[in-house]
Amino acid sequence: MLVTVAAVLSAATACSSDANLRQRAGSPTFPQSRTTGHGASSATPTGPVTPTSSRPPGEFTIAFAGDVHFAERVGVRLAANPATVFAQAAPGLRRPDLTMVNLETAITSGGVQQNKAFTFRAPPSALTALRDAGIDVVTMANNHGADFGVSGLRDSLAASRTAQFPVIGIGANAAQAYAPYRTTLGGSQIAIFAADQWQDETTLRLFSAGPSKPGIANAREPQLVESVLAAKKAGYLVIVYLHWGTAYQACPNGDQTALAAQLAEAGAAAVVGTHAHVLQGAGWRADGTYVAYGLGNYLWWRSFGTDQDDNGVLTLTFRDGKVVADQFAPSHVDVRGVPVPAAGERKQRIAAQWAAKRDCTNLSATAPK
Repeated sequence: MLVTVAAVLSAATACSSDANLRQRAGSPTFPQSRTTGHGASSATPTGPVTPTSSRPPGEFTIAFAGDVHFAERVGVRLAANPATVFAQAAPGLRRPDLTMVNLETAITSGGVQQNKAFTFRAPPSALTALRDAGIDVVTMANNHGADFGVSGLRDSLAASRTAQFPVIGIGANAAQAYAPYRTTLGGSQIAIFAADQWQDETTLRLFSAGPSKPGIANAREPQLVESVLAAKKAGYLVIVYLHWGTAYQACPNGDQTALAAQLAEAGAAAVVGTHAHVLQGAGWRADGTYVAYGLGNYLWWRSFGTDQDDNGVLTLTFRDGKVVADQFAPSHVDVRGVPVPAAGERKQRIAAQWAAKRDCTNLSATAPK
């Protein structure tokens, strides 16, 4: 049965709008509405962004970056000072109206460690680090969101509520896990969904959210596409952030392209993803939906070579219900785990890599007329 608009958006309706994104953020159970983004930073920008005062009416920007971790070298930075973990990356994250990343860790000090090769957890101060960097909302719909079981998942939800920092893609049940983060930007109502398509042995088999079961939003269940369709019909501009793809593969796999097509048909204006640990291609589909298949590692716990250390911030400009421009600001993970904005030859190399990876996507570098 098609998910109703009330069911899709019920987790957000109890929360009021707030013009100051800094002061009040949403929770995973009740993603709060917003009327504006966090505003521009006074710091030196990493790339040209249209000033708010000179924008066409109704235009706004949303930025996306990839996987964020707080383990090992990044954990040391977090313990030292949460407010400065992102260092040089923060000014670029603050400039768009809204910024989102994929948080690859449970927020807990307890829980039951799952039987898998890598498990990650971080203290609630990780949410402080994210907010202070200029990040406004994160997804935990990934293969590490439930690394410490149901109790760890509940701790993550509690930490989000306490910090009043919005985490989506997980919940105490399916209704909450599939609930979007809602905001209003440029006069448009925005709904951002998050889900996991990667078939991790624990994430989707053991911790796929159900009607009365805590877990993660499963992109392989029809509820995701149904929810997007319902939100679109309710008048929202819809964005979907996905955890998907084949690790270390620069080209999207068949599951990615098939789901992107389904979401585009359901009305998504943009579909953004991560998980492959390398950059994947991005651009416009012929129907106008913008797809970015993979944003790579961002704030990262270990170095695994140049390809995995190259990344960037993708800023999309929206107007009249669609993406009208994109901008990719290259960065590179340094020895601290910080994604430092790239310059010179490195910037040119990563930008060329980003453009070249579009070749296997059947996406266009320009929006359709």
